Order: sequence, then C-alpha cells, then structure tokens
Amino acid sequence: MLHHISLPVADLTASAALYDAIMGAIGYRRVFSHSDAVGYGLEDGKDKLCLKHIPGAAAAGTGFHLAFAAPGREAVDKFHRLGLQHGAADNGPPGPRPAYGSTYYAAFVIDLDGHRLEAVHK
Repeated sequence: MLHHISLPVADLTASAALYDAIMGAIGYRRVFSHSDAVGYGLEDGKDKLCLKHIPGAAAAGTGFHLAFAAPGREAVDKFHRLGLQHGAADNGPPGPRPAYGSTYYAAFVIDLDGHRLEAVHK
C-alpha cells in the first residue's frame, strides 16, 4: 500500500546515527544521503523511510507510530538496545505482547524528535 514515508527531524546528523543503528538492527540500511535528507530501505536509491531535515520538526500526535517488521526476536532486542544507546527513549522493552497475538514480540522507542517506533516479529 505505501511506497514510502517521510519523517521530519530537527537534527539530521543525530537522527541519521540513530536510524543507521536501529534500521541496521532489523535488516535495513541507508540507501541514500543528501545534505537535507537520508533514506532507508534495501536497495540503493529506493528508500522506504526518509528522514528530512526540517528546523523545528515536530512528531505527529501520540496516536501515530511506525511498526517495522523484524526478522526475529534477536533483531527486536537489538533495535531496542541500539535505539537507547543512540538517544531514543524507552517506550516498552522487548518482549511478548500476547494481547496482539500469541507470537507477537515487540519493542518500542521514541526517537529524538518524538516519533514513536516499534520493531515487531510475529
């Protein structure tokens, strides 16, 4: 359904360091870099997630979050651990979420601009 999504960030350098770590943890990589944007995905030049430098950037309201598919529980754990190491705030440690399904395993962080992120493996 979605081709890509863009998020505004106030500090592109710091946000790119965070996203390099967390996206790498779940199998994605930086696929392009410009002075005002970086993109993540699987193939060069074909971003699925773009960070755009916007001075005074603000996150969407508390009802919005992005959930990224992770290849396994270890990747979810790494996403959370590296997120915290790179300045994200904890919004739910790695673990089973039986309310979402018997095999749902996820972790939640809030990035440097207040975007709510999840890594999930089912």
